[in-house]
Amino acid sequence: MCGRRISVADPPQSFGRWTAICPVSRLMEKTFVCTSIGGNDLMLIWDGGRAVACERACPHEQADLSRGQLSNGRLLCPRHAASFDLDDGSITAGWPSRPLRIYPVRIAEEQVWIDAKALRNAGSPQP
Repeated sequence: MCGRRISVADPPQSFGRWTAICPVSRLMEKTFVCTSIGGNDLMLIWDGGRAVACERACPHEQADLSRGQLSNGRLLCPRHAASFDLDDGSITAGWPSRPLRIYPVRIAEEQVWIDAKALRNAGSPQP
């Protein structure tokens, strides 16, 4: 890495399987950081000392989840009363929806990185 920090305005940088999204400090400050990579609209979330990456649109009604709220490790949809577990993406019991897609992330070199291979497989059906 060249030591240059990316800003939200800069395109994500890829190194092998991993793509740098933003500085950890920015995510900690903002809580939600939205981005688009390879046609996938994503958001990073800072939740309880950890970074989580997920799809930005609610799989139930396609609401913009970046307008939602965090509560006890769950992301609440701004359009309806359901919420998603940030560990596995599962939706509140009783809602007719697939789970929220959660993508592997890591923190290195003061950046939050997302697994680009997982993004390429985003269109694959989840169990």
